[in-house]
Amino acid sequence: MTFGEELRRQRWDDHRYYHHSRVNQSLHLVSACCFLASYVLLPFEPAWAVFIGWMLAMVTRQTGHFWFEPKTYDEVNQATHEYKESVKTGYNLRRKVVLLSVWALAPVALLLDPTFRGVFVPPVDAKGWLDNLALVWMFVGFGAVVFRTVHLFFLQSVQTGLVWFTKILTDPFHDVWIYHRAPYHLWKGERFDDMTAWYDESLVGERS
Repeated sequence: MTFGEELRRQRWDDHRYYHHSRVNQSLHLVSACCFLASYVLLPFEPAWAVFIGWMLAMVTRQTGHFWFEPKTYDEVNQATHEYKESVKTGYNLRRKVVLLSVWALAPVALLLDPTFRGVFVPPVDAKGWLDNLALVWMFVGFGAVVFRTVHLFFLQSVQTGLVWFTKILTDPFHDVWIYHRAPYHLWKGERFDDMTAWYDESLVGERS
């Protein structure tokens, strides 16, 4: 596949396998808007950008996956939850637990050692401590993306890793586009997406 074709396939797999719940889709819309706000703020207020990205965007996003996305047999794709987790290109639920645990433990580590093992100058006030926490969380976020990208270089191919990297960075824009009507469908009482609106027959079966 070309770069564009693989990007389309990764996005299609992500949607059809992991975004059946309209609640999850709606939370992804909120998350995407928060991430876009982070993108705008990053050059001017990097600490605020990181806090919005982690505490609002990521928490909202992962709440949808952990609590609202069904873990039962996927009749639409004829796949078990275990199978979908095993072919997940990015972070599956198990990997997300590890990542979120690192994120949650970072403030504890900074409280125990405000210098973070000598990395930071001891903060003189709460703002200094929060600025240091923002730097740690920024490192965790970028580190997680870069680590998985390089990991995919060896697991699959360099192109797959670069495609996934591109997908992650552009997901907020894509999520707004495909999930902007999710709250409306949810308001109408539709709890789950039948996956027909974005059906792409040319991509079905590539994971079988």
